[in-house]
Amino acid sequence: MTILKNDRYLRALRCLPVDYTPIWMMRQAGRYLPEYRQLRTKAGDFMTLCRTPELACEATLQPLRRFDLDAAIIFSDILTIPDAMGLGLHFEAGEGPKFEHTINTIADIEKLPIPDPSELLNYVLEAIRLTRRELDGKVPLIGFSGSPWTLATYMIEGGSSKTFTKIKKMMYCNPKALHLLLNKLAHAVALYLNAQIEAGAQSIMIFDTWGGILSHHCYQEFSLSYMQQILTELKRGQKNSHNLTDYIPVTLFTKGGGLWLESIIQTGCDAIGVDWTVDLSHIMARGKQIAVQGNLDPAVLYADKQTIDWQVLQTLTEFGCHNGHIFNLGHGIHQDIPIEHVQFLIESVHQQSQRFHHD
Repeated sequence: MTILKNDRYLRALRCLPVDYTPIWMMRQAGRYLPEYRQLRTKAGDFMTLCRTPELACEATLQPLRRFDLDAAIIFSDILTIPDAMGLGLHFEAGEGPKFEHTINTIADIEKLPIPDPSELLNYVLEAIRLTRRELDGKVPLIGFSGSPWTLATYMIEGGSSKTFTKIKKMMYCNPKALHLLLNKLAHAVALYLNAQIEAGAQSIMIFDTWGGILSHHCYQEFSLSYMQQILTELKRGQKNSHNLTDYIPVTLFTKGGGLWLESIIQTGCDAIGVDWTVDLSHIMARGKQIAVQGNLDPAVLYADKQTIDWQVLQTLTEFGCHNGHIFNLGHGIHQDIPIEHVQFLIESVHQQSQRFHHD
């Protein structure tokens, strides 16, 4: 068994002591890196990059070669499940993801297959296996999926949306159909994430990117309840084991979900991800022992180093001298962020956070 050389991320997820706050970044493998842009050109298109395990592995490892990050996240996309269901995912320049087929009726939903991860999604599993070998225990590897609600928004809208009128129309006019879709997606996500765990993912993250567009009651009914369902189906291992790698911690991240922290914590997740609108001290004041991925506005990285340093200190100070903090960005890193600012951010987190941790 490979020994994990840097286990700070997994220790933080279990609220165990660390010598400094671990950091990784959403979309840390991405277009802000020149080597990634070259790899994307080599692949020809984004989905080929995702579906070729060797290329996905290389994309995953690229930021680890540049920066002293405390975790890797497998290079993939949240929309692999709808694609495997036959909706025809493709990416158009400047417009983001698009589906050839959309979900409009309950008949469309009834026809959707639940994909076998070992067949239609095996390219992700092979990328995980390959990346684990290449990492050789340097840092833990994170697997992930989109939440059922977030996946459903793309499947019904046909791509990105600013108003989400189609899915909200279904939610209010035909909730039975939407629940059928979300239940199907929850089962598919659980199967997919369990397959990722079996392939070697050492932590799991569920991205609920669009949960924040919902009203309070609709969030509970149409988003959180289905993430809760996934948690009950995941094979997470033994939490009380002394071996960190015997247990797979799960982070739930609802962007714009600051109003529902208490409800998210009660799902039984190991960590809660919050965006930059949340004061971390409010989470700590609840007195619940849960890890927090507590997050910086990505736009801070446009600023000068003095401002970045100050923003890092503000975030660390909000969380305080507690175990269980993972530093991140509240959304994906922007493609035109200067690389030297990313380097500085990581160094600032590692250096400044030491004073918040005690032996």
